[in-house]
Amino acid sequence: MANSATAFRDAAGLPASDPSFPVAGGILLGVGLGGFADGILLHQVLQWHHMLTAAGFPANNVNDLRYNTLWDGIFHAGTWLFTLAGLLLVWRAARDMHLWWSGKLLAGTLLMGWGIFNLVEGVLSHHLLGLHHVNQTVPREQWIFWDMGFLAAGALLLLAGTTLYRAGRRATHTAHGVRHAS
Repeated sequence: MANSATAFRDAAGLPASDPSFPVAGGILLGVGLGGFADGILLHQVLQWHHMLTAAGFPANNVNDLRYNTLWDGIFHAGTWLFTLAGLLLVWRAARDMHLWWSGKLLAGTLLMGWGIFNLVEGVLSHHLLGLHHVNQTVPREQWIFWDMGFLAAGALLLLAGTTLYRAGRRATHTAHGVRHAS
């Protein structure tokens, strides 16, 4: 895992270590909040899909809907754990360091985490495992467009988050008189 984390950090242009802000905490918060947004908006409000609607459990009868609801709940429990872990990391760092950071650091890492969520969940659930698709209320031949849009949104969130994080890092280091190479 250290190698993939290092590769991601290097590809994103993130510093090897930045003790002034808990990057992992912000990313975990973003993953959790991105998962909540997906589950609440796409599963519950719009009802475009549930966790297993394309995996042989279409939500067109009570038993399959109950099964999907169970797995939607397990999904939400997982997003809650990501959110809790991220919150604990950010809170601990803030308490231990007594530092104020640029708001761009937290916003950037939240967006990065949400983008990572979209990319990982989109590739795994929509493409590799075929558990569900973003919008199963449209004709089947259109599902790919919604799935690809979900991945594109994830890539844009990750890019925007990385850009915002870097700007916040520069602002925080400038405010604290720390020189660094961008």
